Amino acid sequence: MKVVIPAAGAGKRLFPHTFTKPKPMVYIAGKPIIGHILDRMKELKPEEVILVVGYKKEQIMSYVDENYSNIFNIKYVDQKEQLGLGHSVFTAMDEIGDSEIMIALGDNIFETNYSELYKLHSIMGDCSGSIGVIEVDDPTKYGIVELDGEDIKKLEEKPKNTTSNLGIAGIYFIKDTGILMSILGEIIRNDIRTHGEYQLTDALQEMVSKGYLLKTFPVPKRLDCGRTESLLEANRLLLNEKKGIDDVFKVKNSVIVQPVAIGENVTILNSVVGPHASIAKNTCIDNCIISDTVVGTRSKISKVNLHNSIIGDDAKVCGKHNSLNIGDSSSIEF
Repeated sequence: MKVVIPAAGAGKRLFPHTFTKPKPMVYIAGKPIIGHILDRMKELKPEEVILVVGYKKEQIMSYVDENYSNIFNIKYVDQKEQLGLGHSVFTAMDEIGDSEIMIALGDNIFETNYSELYKLHSIMGDCSGSIGVIEVDDPTKYGIVELDGEDIKKLEEKPKNTTSNLGIAGIYFIKDTGILMSILGEIIRNDIRTHGEYQLTDALQEMVSKGYLLKTFPVPKRLDCGRTESLLEANRLLLNEKKGIDDVFKVKNSVIVQPVAIGENVTILNSVVGPHASIAKNTCIDNCIISDTVVGTRSKISKVNLHNSIIGDDAKVCGKHNSLNIGDSSSIEF
């Protein structure tokens, strides 16, 4: 089985953090998002990992080659235009060939590893493929699956009206790959778009319409890293998995409250860092209290109290100490 990871998008929902880097390279819990995804793929031992890249692709390729080329057989496919998930998968057609595939989105991290998700797919029995699903509060924001018993009856991308709350979780196993690619080709040649893009959901629906059997399996927990509001939640949950930290940073008159992730050549002076703080390499923290926060590389943070914050690379955040003379029974908020 081969793995396809669509990772070409600009990640507009994560602006301003993706002005200078692609979405899979956004840093949380000690490494870029793509690193967490590939870490969870090691036990699966796929025949090949195909990364579909585009926006600022050199950063992804450099990081993956340096850290994972000795673990996986890595191939890159350039999606020159970002025209949707269906187009992204179709772009990888030549590398995929006739192999069965797992499609794993480049901005989702699952609490479990991919070998466990593959086991859930495997027990589905004879089918053309299976799709991981989760229950969602607002079906209009997701690809939605409607079931007939255990089989998929209908799939629709961001429906206005639906009786189902089963959202597509961003993990797909496809056995009849040739059929899927043929349908995607027809969709693209005939310029059939939904919400302005060539949708993988539409191709899967066409498979169902043609009589191919698709099933679902429940995904225990998905961390959506494609939105700023959920990025810090993913950082917290991933840090909770960590068992200790490497002693690769310099600390003076400071307290480290685990769980944290602190990169190489980080200097921490007169500060309290943690819990749930991720500090990337070559950063200096001076006279700060930092918790539930992500700080990028080569940044300088001083004299501030940061909570529930995201700071990018090469940033400078400098606060100002205040002096107070407060009378009895006073209440002040900053």
